[in-house]
Amino acid sequence: MSESQSSEQSHSEGEEPIRYINLYESDSKVYTRKVKGYFQRLRRYTGIPLLLGFLLLPWLVIDDRPAVLFDLTEHKFHVLFVTFWPQDFILLAWTLIIAAFLLFAVTVTVGRVWCGFTCPQTVWTLMYIWVEDICEGDRNKRIKLDKQPWNLEKLMRKGAKHALWLLIAFITGATFIGYFMPIRDLLGGFFPSISASGIEWHTPAVAIFWTFLFTAFTYLNAGWLREQVCKYMCPYARFQAVMYDKDTLYVQYDEARGETRGPRKASEDYKAKGLGDCVDCSWCVQVCPVDIDIRDGAQYECINCGLCVDACDSIMEKMEYPKGLIRFTSEDQLENGHTQFIRPRLVGYFSLVIVMIGLLAYTIYNRSPLGVDVLRDRSASMYRVQGKEVQNVYTIKINNMDRKTHIYRIELHGELPFELKNYKPVPIAEGEVFTLPIRVAVPKKFITSESHALTIHIIAQDNTEIAAKEKTVFMAPKPRK
Repeated sequence: MSESQSSEQSHSEGEEPIRYINLYESDSKVYTRKVKGYFQRLRRYTGIPLLLGFLLLPWLVIDDRPAVLFDLTEHKFHVLFVTFWPQDFILLAWTLIIAAFLLFAVTVTVGRVWCGFTCPQTVWTLMYIWVEDICEGDRNKRIKLDKQPWNLEKLMRKGAKHALWLLIAFITGATFIGYFMPIRDLLGGFFPSISASGIEWHTPAVAIFWTFLFTAFTYLNAGWLREQVCKYMCPYARFQAVMYDKDTLYVQYDEARGETRGPRKASEDYKAKGLGDCVDCSWCVQVCPVDIDIRDGAQYECINCGLCVDACDSIMEKMEYPKGLIRFTSEDQLENGHTQFIRPRLVGYFSLVIVMIGLLAYTIYNRSPLGVDVLRDRSASMYRVQGKEVQNVYTIKINNMDRKTHIYRIELHGELPFELKNYKPVPIAEGEVFTLPIRVAVPKKFITSESHALTIHIIAQDNTEIAAKEKTVFMAPKPRK
């Protein structure tokens, strides 16, 4: 039996024919409708400052350097007035842990508002949709434009849209790389200088490569992939439902109030016909950037952007119905009429976040911009007897992590009258790791055992608050009885 005959037979017997669906591809292009409302304004008020901060921070200069610069070649991160070094990696890990717990706490409280209001994928996608709306018109005009054959108008509109998309993508890519390389040097180096020796590029090729790579990814993610990133690539969408509880606030459709849905005139008594408040206009679907119908219930694709809330409220206002058919609410509110905002899980998350932020702030505030490492000479002779003295040799590494040059003095503390031999303080520049050998001596008459505790203090001469200490051991010959 042929495959076609088998398919016809199974279909004739009333069985559903096998249908293959590509889960990683939209059934059709998503055309979003432009809408105004409370959550659109809220997104503007929260998103624009974050966007401006991202774009302007690389241009801000503090102490003759970018305010934020992750200098990978020099192994140091400049964040405003503080410089972090590789040994401060624990602080970065701590910061990421705090961010994770803060995300958990916010998700338990108000769902995926991070995704809907501040996630770069959402912000840039809505920015690209805004450009689309300017160049090609509203939703209906975009659908009509895509269906019509290519002509001069379509070419100009599409060309302008993609040109602006690429411009935004390039600004984004260059700004992002500007956090790893001074942005003035980066952008200035894109234009080569021509001399007798040939064409010279002042920006490293690797920086140019990464700039265009991030440009390409921004263009693809915000321009073409859009909802695919939120649905299939973002791991947050997969586990966020685990953090929800019955009192979590997220976008929901009030089914008890809205059903049975159906069209009607504004003035007629729709309840007499058994209809609910939903007029089945599908605006909530048309404005959704991830192309879902919120009336089908809670779905992991929903990013809680609130666009469907604004769309539905505008329709309710026109129909003179109460707003809130679609709103941020909890399952408990829909079922029992109340929401418990203060609950043990939420209090635990926020308490933990507050404690961790406090500890991190305290650690950074009390962090010393000086690193010291002391190594005792481990040659065959652990000590040297020089006349009436016993001497030990140590190698000291002084890492000046401050933003200016310092001269450091060395102080010795312990149970014996330690003396530092032939040490001459020298200036140590910012970021310099200075290695020097020192010789410590003690008169033999004070030796009481083969080892004695020794603490070496390194102190900046111009600022005694910049100091560090290391404990070590002073070795000596066995005293004679």
